[in-house]
Amino acid sequence: MRSHLLNDTTAEQYRRSVTDGVERVAAKLAATDRPFTGVSVDALAPRIERIDLDTPLLDTAAVLDELEEVYLRDAIYFHHPRYLAHLNCPVVIPAVLGEAVLSAVNSSLDTWDQSAGGTLIERKLIDWTNARIGLGENADGVFTSGGTQSNLQALLLAREEAKTDSLAELRIFASEVSHFSVKKSAKLLGLGQDSVVSIPVGNDKRMQTVALARELERCKQDGLVPMAVVATAGTTDFGSIDPLPEIAELCEQYGVWMHVDAAYGCGLLASLKHRHRIDGIERADSVTVDYHKSFFQPVSSSAVLVKDASTLRHATYHAEYLNPRRMVSERIPNQVDKSLQTTRRFDALKLWMTLRVMGADGIGGLFDEVCDLAVEGWQLLAGDPRFDVVVEPTLSTLVFRYIPAAVTDPAEIDRANLYARKALFASGDAVVAGTKVGARHYLKFTLLNPETTAADIAAVLDLIAGHAEQYLGESLDRAS
Repeated sequence: MRSHLLNDTTAEQYRRSVTDGVERVAAKLAATDRPFTGVSVDALAPRIERIDLDTPLLDTAAVLDELEEVYLRDAIYFHHPRYLAHLNCPVVIPAVLGEAVLSAVNSSLDTWDQSAGGTLIERKLIDWTNARIGLGENADGVFTSGGTQSNLQALLLAREEAKTDSLAELRIFASEVSHFSVKKSAKLLGLGQDSVVSIPVGNDKRMQTVALARELERCKQDGLVPMAVVATAGTTDFGSIDPLPEIAELCEQYGVWMHVDAAYGCGLLASLKHRHRIDGIERADSVTVDYHKSFFQPVSSSAVLVKDASTLRHATYHAEYLNPRRMVSERIPNQVDKSLQTTRRFDALKLWMTLRVMGADGIGGLFDEVCDLAVEGWQLLAGDPRFDVVVEPTLSTLVFRYIPAAVTDPAEIDRANLYARKALFASGDAVVAGTKVGARHYLKFTLLNPETTAADIAAVLDLIAGHAEQYLGESLDRAS
């Protein structure tokens, strides 16, 4: 089976195999006319279950045929303009090319002697991002697997910088619509269940700084230690951006670590029109960015950035076989010194390729398009009596629900919206997300595809209304 090892003797086989796979995917992309086939778990699971992994097919073409049946045919295709659900973006071709290169070379970004130029490329991209944020000359950071890991590492650094012997005294402050990874990180860091203080948001879904000031003062009066304030630049549900300058002032006043979770809103760093919406981010002690959300990169591609490079020492451990201490004095750059991970993919190459082919303005222009599209979607929803829309978009998210004229029971309206989302997914005609606002069920468009149009949004709204009306009609029939 040595013939399957990628090396100098198998380069031609590698070229043929990868070309075959690329042609299959390209053909599928070209022929896809809806984001999903609507296949059910019960229909798909038996196809995969019957495959005997101990009996190989021994032929790449046969494996690709099988892959068509168990994966490609029924995959959810984010590139389709009526995929409107989660924070999944269509990807740009230079990044996909980077993915192919990094997988074949297979560098590991933990140490210099496993990556060489890869280390320097990642560091250059960290410096570029820090310059875009404005964190200053002492800033640093490292690529991560995603926003959850970035938030975890940022809060680890904040915990260590808080310098207290009692973890039970530490408090983290985040808005009530912040990402769940804040509470998850608190648990992983050994903090108590009460360690995350939820700060209310206003009608615009932004953190209320008056409430934050009140809770910070209460924390101080109770003899507790304010460990971090997590400001969100692009909440998952609403795309809302917390008032960063005001939060920065409070963090300075109370001596609290300020972390900005810009996993979603980081696209504004390249924006040609809307960069001002994240003014104040430069005052953060740490920042999370997810290039795989709003820089149109394949997953995974994320980073955690810090204003003070020295704080990354809290993630540093030295092993003689990997990154002995002497390498520091020898100025050998080992990225594992900064990371929670050891073995780590060269995901930075995807962003590097994108910037070198398209430029930052190219990325920012695409993100501006989806932000502008969200405004059009908001106008459609606000002018349509069939729907209630929650908040005017700051980024590219719309949260709304169908409101039938003849039904007033909120629980029945909830069921109609849940049914509409499920039925739409089963049809494969479009994919939308759902969430709760208060106790009520709502639907959500996350617009990240510049190919999506206002006409697509209008068509999907009609589909949602149709499914909801069908449910309510059947419900009335059952009741009678």
